[in-house]
Amino acid sequence: MATTNPVTITAPEGVPYIDITREFDAPVSAVFAAHSNPELVKQWLGPNGYEMEIDEYEFVSGGRYKYVHRNPEGEEFRFNGVFHVVRENDFAIQTFEYEGFPDVVSIESITFEDLGNGRTRLSGHSVYPSLEARDGMIESNMELGVTEGYERLDKIVAQL
Repeated sequence: MATTNPVTITAPEGVPYIDITREFDAPVSAVFAAHSNPELVKQWLGPNGYEMEIDEYEFVSGGRYKYVHRNPEGEEFRFNGVFHVVRENDFAIQTFEYEGFPDVVSIESITFEDLGNGRTRLSGHSVYPSLEARDGMIESNMELGVTEGYERLDKIVAQL
């Protein structure tokens, strides 16, 4: 099932943040469940063709996460963070660190908005410690991973 819902990624000049917005043809409860259940997260997070191994994933206030993505060539990309606030079917704040760039930690908020008629708007706001760090994230081809991941998420939430 192909989606007609585009991903909007905005990185305004001169400020160290990225905004990502995407709508889903699924209720908030399904989109939230796909973010909170590590077995579901493994199926959609990241670029196509990558394997994901989760060491730790507790999508609750005060929880932590740690995982690795492996590309088809076997290269590993490790990530970790803390879920500072998680409100079911509503909102989350987390830190995000790519271990390939240690000490560069972003703070991300995710809003799950009920649009009615079984539709959801997911909005993410990521703040980086510098413009250089933000630009490095943009240049890492994150847009491809986000877009492909959300396309897989469409299929998962359609089944929930």
